[in-house]
Amino acid sequence: MINLDEFGMMPIEIQKAIARKEKVRRKQKGITQEELARRAGLSLSSLRRFEQTGEISFSSLVRIASVLDDEKAFLALFSPQEYKSMKELLNAKC
Repeated sequence: MINLDEFGMMPIEIQKAIARKEKVRRKQKGITQEELARRAGLSLSSLRRFEQTGEISFSSLVRIASVLDDEKAFLALFSPQEYKSMKELLNAKC
């Protein structure tokens, strides 16, 4: 298991950072909370809770990202590392 302390952020901090980014993106696109909630199939209270606390289900987060045209970011979450050479691959610690 990865020790997130090594990266300087705890899971709740990551959640809150994602929520802040979502809120900025929503405002940049001129979308109200009500509209985003409706288009993503969420209750308004769920969206508000997410923007305040970072708490939301993964499927709801993906639907929000889809409405904001950011769903492709999820495809890169657990992508295998890309290596520039065979030597780099062979020297990698797996």
